[in-house]
Amino acid sequence: MKKILCLFLREFPVARSQCECHDVVTPGCEWVLAGEGVATRKFDGTAVYVKDGLLYARYDAKRGKVPPEGALPCEPGPDPVTGHWPHWIKVDVVPQPQFKFIHEAWATSTLTLHDGTYEAVGPAINSNKERRERPELVRHGSVVFDDAPRTHGALKEYLSRLDAEGIVFHHPDGRMAKIRRSDFLLPWPPL
Repeated sequence: MKKILCLFLREFPVARSQCECHDVVTPGCEWVLAGEGVATRKFDGTAVYVKDGLLYARYDAKRGKVPPEGALPCEPGPDPVTGHWPHWIKVDVVPQPQFKFIHEAWATSTLTLHDGTYEAVGPAINSNKERRERPELVRHGSVVFDDAPRTHGALKEYLSRLDAEGIVFHHPDGRMAKIRRSDFLLPWPPL
């Protein structure tokens, strides 16, 4: 799963919470404003990957960290600006406290888990912003917003009324673009 571009350009001041996107499309995301692709719900949890019946979690080999043996890189190399280099690692390889809850979501899932990416959500996962009663996996792209607008102002208004972290636009050729409530300085979860 490659890093997803933000639909609109953002400035990154010292205080990240004050970052707001501008009404300028990020190069490479023009297809969204042209009406191409499908708008889907962005869930707020932790991304996981199912491949060949195995469960993987995100691992960021940032600041020169060496990824664990067997890690699957999401990009060919580190981001030249941020230094982030996301990978997928088998959940059993590097012990992490949060993996307990990813395992629980995996074990109790009622979905047929095909190869692909999912969001692990629930209690003890990212402050349970999705307000779930138990850990679960949600397939990325599974909730479609047919009525999502495609302009800066209309998206800000739409997100202000939407009970979701944001929107991920999926193009048929695999490109993706995202926009989050926080990109418009809207609180999440809603007050």
